[in-house]
Amino acid sequence: MRVAVLADSDTRWKWGALTASRISPDNSDIHLDGYLLRGRATPTARQLQEVGVRADSLREVTALEFLRAMDQEEPYDILVLALVGGGVQAMLHGLAQVWDETALRPVVVTGYVGVVYEKLADGLLLRHGADLVLANSRQDADRFKAVYDGVGADSSSVTEVALPFLGGKTYTGEHGHPYTVVFAAQPSVPESRKDRTYLLDRLVQHARLHPEREVLLKLRSKPGEHTTHIEELPYQKLAQRADLPANFKLVYGHMGEVLDRTDLLVTISSTAALESLHRSIPTVVLSDLGVREALGNHHFIGSGCLASWEQLDAGHRPVPDAEWVARQGVAADGSYETAFDAARDRIDRLLGSSKLPRLAPYYTPMTAPGYLPGILARHHLGPDGVPLPGAPAADKEPGAVRQIVRRAARGAYRHGVQRVAPVIRRMGEL
Repeated sequence: MRVAVLADSDTRWKWGALTASRISPDNSDIHLDGYLLRGRATPTARQLQEVGVRADSLREVTALEFLRAMDQEEPYDILVLALVGGGVQAMLHGLAQVWDETALRPVVVTGYVGVVYEKLADGLLLRHGADLVLANSRQDADRFKAVYDGVGADSSSVTEVALPFLGGKTYTGEHGHPYTVVFAAQPSVPESRKDRTYLLDRLVQHARLHPEREVLLKLRSKPGEHTTHIEELPYQKLAQRADLPANFKLVYGHMGEVLDRTDLLVTISSTAALESLHRSIPTVVLSDLGVREALGNHHFIGSGCLASWEQLDAGHRPVPDAEWVARQGVAADGSYETAFDAARDRIDRLLGSSKLPRLAPYYTPMTAPGYLPGILARHHLGPDGVPLPGAPAADKEPGAVRQIVRRAARGAYRHGVQRVAPVIRRMGEL
């Protein structure tokens, strides 16, 4: 079975590649081709290695290069679009044109990397038009269908699954190492220097209060790298100014490997909390900065996991609500292996069809004439999904020159985000 994944960041590549392996009806014999959409968050070689997912081929492309490849290469069986909502929408319209007269096309699948706590309607409608829109939990499946039904869009594409990267040994509390507390950092939550400094200070304080424990700050990326979200104030830089105790460490690496040694997982709203709950590891979602939509921790209301550093310093160990956990697709009850059966069955039926229908997103020049053209134009596509006149043909530029120019542009962008922008913001506050 030939499967393609188009991703625009390290986390989405991880989700897309693992999802492809989970939903393929014959997952024992998959040829996986990876395409990385060129942009500010295109993963580095180190990030790809850390994700730990291997592909038979992997190349970086522009949107137009990808559409050209889908038009010229042997048809895939499954295509997973692991992109932001606008990217999915652009590809759906572009692919609808590429495959307009084609008898065979792949089953197109999309979804979300983790918890959906903001822009629910916007993100969902931008993903409408794929054959399968995957929902990572029963709760998400209900919400997704309600949105589609509410605007009169076909909701049959919504398919309940689970996060594809759950797994690992169930926590028993019998680790052969010091009690380990892990704080799973997020690149954009919280945003302000004040709040991020507060969290770092409390983590360091916890290490000092409990010298018998090992306290780890789990980081997503190194300075200069980008992931799904922009990180203006990396914890690494904040930590350089702190007096760190010997039992406090900054760590990178695969989240699953870090959880292998974790006795208590702490976060603001990271998907790592769901990975931890899947393994029955004691998990805390911090309430120190409030329980707010802007932080995403409001998603965990009712989970039993909300707590503060004051409570953790005093020895609190949360007990998750079993009903809440069951609705989140965590599958801590052992049902994880069957979580993708519905998706596999649906894909199997679609692959057995003589011809799949033309891709038909909800957004069209008729339903969203003031919104859709801007979404498509970002990827050099017109309102009809056809490449705009004068769109760059990046694949015709000299390879070495293109690589040098691209690296320089990315470096300038990241310098602006992490160095220049914070300075300008502080000056504006004077």
